[in-house]
Amino acid sequence: MELHENLKSLGEKKTAYRYDQPDAGLLEAFPSPFALPERNPCGAVGTIHIVCPEFTCLCPMTGQPDFATIVIDYQPDRLCVESKSLKLYLGTFRMFGEFHEAGVNRICNDLVKLLQPLSLSVRGEFTPRGGIPFWPTAEYRRG
Repeated sequence: MELHENLKSLGEKKTAYRYDQPDAGLLEAFPSPFALPERNPCGAVGTIHIVCPEFTCLCPMTGQPDFATIVIDYQPDRLCVESKSLKLYLGTFRMFGEFHEAGVNRICNDLVKLLQPLSLSVRGEFTPRGGIPFWPTAEYRRG
């Protein structure tokens, strides 16, 4: 089986975009190369670092736009997140009002549910509002 065999979004000629409601159903995963003996004969432990510099959402009180870089670090177990599906998922926050902390926590929980990783952290590096930058972080460690 190819690693990308069951991916729906990757390779589509036309992509449908939604911007008004976070939708974890857009997230897709593929088998982690670190977990497959034929692709990792030495048993290397892998980590993945993803930086998404164009995240936007709305302030739930004022409706003003908020901008952030979302930083995701995780140690996969059996699955890795597919990048186009992650981009589509993050785009669904664009016109959605949610506090920074709640949005970062939602992203973390949605990725943990999909991937069941060994560990995962999501940090939102939001541009300052009122002169104060907020950088909430949500972390998961398999116990």
